[in-house]
Amino acid sequence: MTDITAIGEILIDLTQTGFSQNGVPQFAANPGGAPANVAVAASRLGANTAFMGKVGADSFGSYLTRVLEENKVACKGLRTGSKPTTMAIVSVDESGERSFSFLRGADQQLLPEEVSEKAVQNSRILHFGSVTLTEGIARCATIFAAYAARRNGVLVSYDPNYRSALWPDEESAVEWMRIPLPLVNIIKLSEEELPLLTGTVDLEEGSRILEEKGIALVLITLGSKGSFCRWQGQCFTVPGIKVKVADTNGAGDTFFGAVLSRLCARGEKPLEGLTQEELREILAFACKAAAITCSRSGAIPAMPTLKEVEEALL
Repeated sequence: MTDITAIGEILIDLTQTGFSQNGVPQFAANPGGAPANVAVAASRLGANTAFMGKVGADSFGSYLTRVLEENKVACKGLRTGSKPTTMAIVSVDESGERSFSFLRGADQQLLPEEVSEKAVQNSRILHFGSVTLTEGIARCATIFAAYAARRNGVLVSYDPNYRSALWPDEESAVEWMRIPLPLVNIIKLSEEELPLLTGTVDLEEGSRILEEKGIALVLITLGSKGSFCRWQGQCFTVPGIKVKVADTNGAGDTFFGAVLSRLCARGEKPLEGLTQEELREILAFACKAAAITCSRSGAIPAMPTLKEVEEALL
């Protein structure tokens, strides 16, 4: 049994690391892609994870495959496409905040028939994001996987990570980001994404709307302020961890990977019998893991191990 199977984009984050003496921006080719990030984060924190997606038949594709394997993420569902490996150019400002541009490629080519329903069925959680909902046949593959999970009693987790550069307009983004909501059991979104899905910036009202759509666990990340949670009709906030920020790339994925890994550690049915006290501990663990990621550069390279987080919580 696989704890978490993630489906979606895996790509190269060309992440700005600074400037040369002549003022030229310098970049490092880091492994990334939100669903792949979640799979790696959860694996480093003790979960048994797998990934479904597509890379190019190029050196970056080989590198990304090796990164997943080195992080003990099962790669049987990772395919090779005819287009180059997708790239995201991540620029970082003085406060550590990111801006994105994309060169889309193989991630858009994943076919529904390349999604193993048996692998989905053999998972506790099926996780996906909204980047592969933007365009291309991967949109169908992603929705198919979510339907297959729900049909087979597998928990579905969703991160509607909005990247405006990938959508023709905000209206299209809102439409497609909302489509999977009836399939979802667990959702993680940012304060900025909440009004796109619910029409309100109010955390309690927005989370209530999502709960009414059948989403059992609603998590809203608040940056340095921590995270907001709605569970079984009750709302609470867990404070963030102060840290000197190197960059925030991968922090949200680390947070969600940490939450999912801790839920899976509870047993075969991750949400069954979950108490608010347990959930507070899980979110405190996830906030600490995300803070460690923020203190280091890159996404996957910055993600902590279980030992690092446990020692930081002592």
